[in-house]
Amino acid sequence: MVLPVETVEKSLLSGRWNSQLGPETHPVLQLAKATVDGDFRTVLTSKYAKELFQIKNTQEVSVDQQPYAELFLWKLQSVDDEQERELVQLLLAVACLHTFVQVNWTGPNLEFKLSDIISFPSHHPPPISEETLCVKAIAELAYGGEPAYHLAQFPVLFRFAQVILGFPYVHCKYTPWWQLRAAIIHERLLDDPVPLPAEVLGSLAPLVETTNSDPDLAGQLLLEQGLLEHIFSHDKAAAELFVRAARATGLQYELTGALGKRTKFQQNDLSQLVLLAESRNTDNSPDKKKPANQVRSTNGVTTSRQVRLPETLPLNDDTLLEQTEFTSTATATGKAALNHLDPASQPPLHPLDQCILLSLCLNVRNTSPSHGLTSEQMSPYVARVISHPQNWSIHTMALLLRSRLEASRTRTVERSTLQLQALVDQMPTADSELSERLLYFHSIPLPSKWEMERELALRFLSIGVIKSALEIFERLEMWEEVVKCWQSMERNDKALAIVRDLLEGRKEEAESVIAKAKDLSASRRVSMDIAREAKLWCLLGDLEPDNAVEHYEHAWKLSMETSGRAMRSLGGYYFSRGKFADAVTCLRRAVAINPLIAHSWFVLGCAYMRLEDWEGGRDAFSRCVAIDDEDAESWNNLATMYLRLDAAKKSPYDRGIDKDGDRSDKAVTFSNKMLAFRALKRGLKHSYDNWRMWSNYMIVAVDVGELSEACRALTRIVEERADKVGAECVDDEVLERLVDAVTRQDDDPDRPTAGDKQGTVPDAVPNEGRGLLRRVVDLFERTILPRVSSSRIFRTYARLLTWQLRWEDALNAHLNAYRWGPAGTFERGETDVEKWREAVDEVGEIEDILANFGPRVEGFDWKHQGRSILRTFIGRSKDFEDEPEWSRLTEMLDWLRSEE
Repeated sequence: MVLPVETVEKSLLSGRWNSQLGPETHPVLQLAKATVDGDFRTVLTSKYAKELFQIKNTQEVSVDQQPYAELFLWKLQSVDDEQERELVQLLLAVACLHTFVQVNWTGPNLEFKLSDIISFPSHHPPPISEETLCVKAIAELAYGGEPAYHLAQFPVLFRFAQVILGFPYVHCKYTPWWQLRAAIIHERLLDDPVPLPAEVLGSLAPLVETTNSDPDLAGQLLLEQGLLEHIFSHDKAAAELFVRAARATGLQYELTGALGKRTKFQQNDLSQLVLLAESRNTDNSPDKKKPANQVRSTNGVTTSRQVRLPETLPLNDDTLLEQTEFTSTATATGKAALNHLDPASQPPLHPLDQCILLSLCLNVRNTSPSHGLTSEQMSPYVARVISHPQNWSIHTMALLLRSRLEASRTRTVERSTLQLQALVDQMPTADSELSERLLYFHSIPLPSKWEMERELALRFLSIGVIKSALEIFERLEMWEEVVKCWQSMERNDKALAIVRDLLEGRKEEAESVIAKAKDLSASRRVSMDIAREAKLWCLLGDLEPDNAVEHYEHAWKLSMETSGRAMRSLGGYYFSRGKFADAVTCLRRAVAINPLIAHSWFVLGCAYMRLEDWEGGRDAFSRCVAIDDEDAESWNNLATMYLRLDAAKKSPYDRGIDKDGDRSDKAVTFSNKMLAFRALKRGLKHSYDNWRMWSNYMIVAVDVGELSEACRALTRIVEERADKVGAECVDDEVLERLVDAVTRQDDDPDRPTAGDKQGTVPDAVPNEGRGLLRRVVDLFERTILPRVSSSRIFRTYARLLTWQLRWEDALNAHLNAYRWGPAGTFERGETDVEKWREAVDEVGEIEDILANFGPRVEGFDWKHQGRSILRTFIGRSKDFEDEPEWSRLTEMLDWLRSEE
């Protein structure tokens, strides 16, 4: 019999047995059916498992030194056909992987032991205990310098899955997908995510083409790839994959508004956010998507089955409604196909589409600013999924997300905590079928049992229930959180005692207690926990600053130079004490071990800045923004690095920004200025209120000729700072350059006339002449002058008005400049002769302006205005009659009188 390998593989991926495979007469198909149905005891105790998971003769191998790949036989002696052998291997790998998921993520608890799976040589008694194999597995699961969670149950099964999936496969073409799933689970086991081997993602490319004919599989693959990017905080890449997944499955959705009520006593309907969503219509399609509570029998008839779901706790609030009551239809502005949906009665979504919506909801959280709108945007996504529960795992994830949203609201915080407690309590129960729980597990970021409990403890901590939080952390043996709890209670002595007791053996972890009861060598007992022991030494360094260097270095040596935590801590220690060269050395080691931690790159970049290593700083901050595209400070620092790279020559025309945000007179190439300009532009998207970044952006924009953007930047700076510092917020030099750019086109015959105040003549060049005029006029008249005043600002404004032939406005601007200048503010009794002489020059200047502009303004008596200005100034400066410049004032006054 030729096995339908591809059909079996698709059944494994989708979690549903394909009825087209017919009666399971072949033993391999029976094994495949048991795997899909979640009957893992049958699969893992089969003859195939006994052959594959047989330990070698322990007289020939060393248990302490041999990895799992060499400790077992890994041979299917009863299978001769290569295709059949590959399929059996894949089935066993999936069974091991999902059994590990069952016991650590979805529940319920297992009904068999590890000894039921592993077989030993018949002529030797079992020489290795289950606990020993688990300890060994945890040690091997440490990756990239990050330890795996040591209380994860049955880690041996996950190691089995990893080893089997690492075998070469020729006939099972969907194996790379299972490698991706195993990699995601491995990432969730580690304290911090670490980069995956390039071959894991590279091997998925052929599958994208293969799954195009199946909308559900294509959407599922894209969704899982997006969840991996989400783990690495690559939010932009994750968002693109989530949208592509929705497009692949045919999901239509739009966030819009509709009138409704949110509270019990609300009288008037107000606009409420609502998510309109609809799965694709496939009534006549052979691949019609069925809800999770419907199954297709072998004769093609669809039947329903009861799905037991997690408990959804009611709100029980005296004001808020359980859910928004919509009283009008919503208008789908972007998707006409959704106009027919009633917000109060939308059709059920396919569970896979619900997974996509929850993932999109995660992206809303990650790509929105940190303000109230974040939860407001997320709530409609979660509500749309909760309104039609169809799958145990999906509903659990939706309730968890709602619990997180409600944790910060006074009226919902109680339900938030109780709901999270209920979700934790349901894990070990058997209230739903295992196959149901696993069906969409890989399509949602469902936390593990310990992560769920950790979240509950953090929730207790946030509301001040420190004792309950401490009990959970101690039971989970999360010592870093235990230390933080004691520190929050200002009991550093207790935190220090716990860490020292653990390191000195007076207080032992559960795994160490188990291991010491076994026949293990002393070297094995030391080496099996080096990743966690190194982390404990780092914690001790955090608690004892005086001996921090010694503790961090000991952790580094103990881990055989694999502990990224040790180097991150030591690098931060050196940086805070000004030892930047040492900090660079440590942090370079840290990022080499785990390059996904943006903070390490940021501190490294700052250390390079202090050492004036601009290329090193550029590379470090480039990695920061590659990891977190919304890190505005890193974008700003990256721009600074570009402006410093060519700091060799000096030029009066080239200005940059130094590391403190001040201007620099060192020459910078135009290409690096453009790179700095683009970096600042990206950063300002995520730090719109940061006036320092706007100032840097303005300076660079002027240097690269982007004067329209410089005008926009100066507008933002004045809006942010005018109330605090007044006229100091205006960069007079930049303002004058903007006016220069407008007025340099004096010979243009089509330049605006006196009546064309806003520059309505079209111009294709936005950074000079008429193309820039409107922005500069708005900058003066709508932003600067209503807020601040200074003599230089008015003079610059007058020059712009003169170019526009607006003589009256220009004259008024010059008069305002005079009033704000030395002459206009000169007071009687002043004794500073230099200030008086400067004021005399200004009086002469305003008299010349009156003589030139006055005759152009109809109905304006410029001579009277000039005499008034002179008399007022002369009256205030009688004390300077003996100065030579006094005669200049009297001559101007005589000239004005003679003109009458």
